[in-house]
Amino acid sequence: MIPSPNIAVLGAGQMGQGIAHISALAGFNTRLYDKDKSTLEAAMAAVEQTLSKGVELGKITNADRVRTLERLTPAMTVEHGVEDAGLVIEAIPEDINLKKDLFRQVADSVPEETVLASNTSSLSITEIASGIPSPDRVVGMHFFNPPHIIKLLEVIRGEKSASEIVDRVCEIGRQMDREVVLISDSPGFASSRLGVVLGLEAIRMLEQGVASAADIDAAMVHGYRHPIGPLRLTDLVGLDVRLAIAQYLHEKLGSSQFEPPKLLQEMVRDGLLGKKSGKGFYCWKE
Repeated sequence: MIPSPNIAVLGAGQMGQGIAHISALAGFNTRLYDKDKSTLEAAMAAVEQTLSKGVELGKITNADRVRTLERLTPAMTVEHGVEDAGLVIEAIPEDINLKKDLFRQVADSVPEETVLASNTSSLSITEIASGIPSPDRVVGMHFFNPPHIIKLLEVIRGEKSASEIVDRVCEIGRQMDREVVLISDSPGFASSRLGVVLGLEAIRMLEQGVASAADIDAAMVHGYRHPIGPLRLTDLVGLDVRLAIAQYLHEKLGSSQFEPPKLLQEMVRDGLLGKKSGKGFYCWKE
């Protein structure tokens, strides 16, 4: 069992703030950490804004909004962030060394029974867990962007993940109103492995002049009932994130279908990262 219902989310970027949002909304006392004060303040403001929008749209009540904000508190140090947490979810950039370093720091600050979860979308949970005592307490919790809208949660079982920990994390995911799927540790898991192939092929088609970005996306939305096209989704995820995942999968699986297209590499080099930079395959500037 996880010893405490309190949840710590480490990293207050787009994913971290979204995970903290749904955690607090589900009734968990949640602490959101980021080392950058302005990032943390922006994340707290974004959660409040999203909750207020939910009230306007009738998705939640104002009482839900108030209680959620009462459960969510910011933290400027890792030690404060993980204090009294039974579950720690990291949501920092997709760099395995950064994640391993953070988990080593967390492991020094929490009891051995505290569960550690990574929000990685593709990296090995087994490898992330390899540098800490009790790797059986490490699992993957891959949320999807934006977490308050997309219900899927991949729970990833590492080679040493304890079954009772995996079961409890799945239960917490369901308490967060997620559709939980259980995946064995493998490069890209299920969703990223499939989604990256589609996204990269869409980029190749654009590169080859097969169709415009809008028409490629429209073909998948209207022809296959995808809620969003692969190029628009890449803009939301971040072209730099898509490139990093593709490079990792290409290295680990050796398949040419994961080889990053030249266009993707050039756009990342030029700072065209999608919505967060204002331009990617689409223009996002107001």
